[in-house]
Amino acid sequence: MSIVVKSVCKALERIAPLRLAEPWDKCHTESPVPRPDAKRVVLTIDLTTAVVEETLKVPTALVVTYHPPLFQPITSLTLANPLQASLLKLSAAGTKATAKVSILGEVKGEAGGAGRIVTLDEPIPIEELVQRVKKHLSLSQVDVGRPLSEKPIKSVAICAGAGGTLLSGVDADVYFTGEMQHHEVLAAVARGRYVILCGHTNTERGYLPILAKKLLDALSELVEDESSSGLSREEIIEIGKCQMDIHISEVDRHPLDRM
Repeated sequence: MSIVVKSVCKALERIAPLRLAEPWDKCHTESPVPRPDAKRVVLTIDLTTAVVEETLKVPTALVVTYHPPLFQPITSLTLANPLQASLLKLSAAGTKATAKVSILGEVKGEAGGAGRIVTLDEPIPIEELVQRVKKHLSLSQVDVGRPLSEKPIKSVAICAGAGGTLLSGVDADVYFTGEMQHHEVLAAVARGRYVILCGHTNTERGYLPILAKKLLDALSELVEDESSSGLSREEIIEIGKCQMDIHISEVDRHPLDRM
């Protein structure tokens, strides 16, 4: 394992410990032939074909994905399957991939994480809240569900990604999330809630710059805190000299366009 991969994995363990992973979360995919010369670490929500092509242009040690590339167990990998082919291409290039979806969901309070309720200082109309959401996420359109009786907004329940199950029954004026199932939206609106849906990954991607900073901070702590880092003195010196490149994918995007 290269020093870049080893140190970043230890830093990620500080940020998002594996013990917090949900049972369904598939957190690791190994590369059998690591590239010791690669200094880049790519952060992305999804491991799409475009992200893989971007990654392969520069020697990359590790790709950290929010969503696991493979959600269901498999017995073999084949080039006939695009997602599996992406993993094979990364592996051939000596690039490791690791996923942190449910763990980051437990710890990333800045982006909503497993959910939070925001109480506004002053009530605002739904139209104003929608405009704030679109501006914050840099979106031109969002889906809005309206209850039969209009009311000012005092509280907003937030969940990044798919929030239907988590938000169900929560006492808030608005459910703000990436996506919900059709019947979940109907149930929420029937209970007098507004629903704002922005697209699954649109509500998650804003966390990547925060994760990048946390990763750099955690790497600095590893170098400074030799006693608890689990790294040898030689490895710590090597990390200090390494010109690591934390790169947020420029082609990672929501898979759906509104036309």
